[in-house]
Amino acid sequence: MSASFVITGTDTDIGKTVFAAALTAALGGSYWKPVQAGLVDGTDSETVAQIGGISPSKILPERFRLKTPASPHFSAAQEGITIALDDLVIPPVDGPLIIEGAGGALVPVNPRLLFADLFAHWAVPVIIVASTRLGTINHSLLTIEALRSRGVQIHGIVFTGPEVRDSETIICDIGAVKRLGRLPMIDKLSPECLTSAFHENFDLADFAS
Repeated sequence: MSASFVITGTDTDIGKTVFAAALTAALGGSYWKPVQAGLVDGTDSETVAQIGGISPSKILPERFRLKTPASPHFSAAQEGITIALDDLVIPPVDGPLIIEGAGGALVPVNPRLLFADLFAHWAVPVIIVASTRLGTINHSLLTIEALRSRGVQIHGIVFTGPEVRDSETIICDIGAVKRLGRLPMIDKLSPECLTSAFHENFDLADFAS
């Protein structure tokens, strides 16, 4: 696979899915959310298709669709399911594949497997999404350290929200990671607005194979 990435975050609800949609559209790639926890308010796959203008043929089906909006290990247990490492094999696709994790890098897939462990097993470069809100320095550096300790290749970090130059700079300097750009808040999430925001704030060459 060329120019394929795993998208993880420093926390939940920080714009990870929005960036995944933007990157999938920019690369003309496919999108895969292997574990979806919570179905009532719609799925991340549905959101990516809608706001990214992604063809349904480019949205791969989730391996697990769990009803409870919680950590996947807990959601799966409520349904009598145990998610094993071998259950989450990356599906073959033509072209780039954007894979989105659930929540942060240390969210449990099962009681003995974290998403960071899964990323190490997959050996696909990871992009960290971090908000610029208070606490991001600590959350970001902890995420970087957790991934590096497992030998995960970090492609770079993406910030979301208003510019906080000092926080962004110190995270990249101390964490020794590439700043890929910052996705600002978008009032109207549409394919056109998202595409425009991506190209105004990112260099597509940074995501080339």
